[in-house]
Amino acid sequence: MDKGIYTLILRTGKTTIRAGALGNIDIPEGYLIYVGSALGPGGLIRVQRHLTTSQDRRKPHWHIDYLLQDEKVLIIASISAETTSRLECPLAEAIGGAYIPNFGSSDCKCRSHLFLRPDDPTETVALAFASLGLIAAITRY
Repeated sequence: MDKGIYTLILRTGKTTIRAGALGNIDIPEGYLIYVGSALGPGGLIRVQRHLTTSQDRRKPHWHIDYLLQDEKVLIIASISAETTSRLECPLAEAIGGAYIPNFGSSDCKCRSHLFLRPDDPTETVALAFASLGLIAAITRY
């Protein structure tokens, strides 16, 4: 599978999750944008892994796994682009706005890779991909 970067667009009810070393995190009702890298083994097939995480109850590995296992969190779309460049952090910066501190960013200097929105941000996130010169593919679930 091709390598690249991706976002998950999530719709959630108000909930609290326990995300490993981050501890308890209060998640407000609305939409979340998670920014992820798919430069490692398997490439963009990682998005498929996230789609099954909520159903298979495997032991959480990444912060996003803890979030996806909450029954109030639904993946409504993914946006991905092929690239071999490390653009996960620039994409997170381009998305910006309200965020959950340190979520998904323990291996970089970003303030977060999980952002909050009151309304469906899918089209806005696609524009953030375009601002980095990437051709985004949107998949709705």
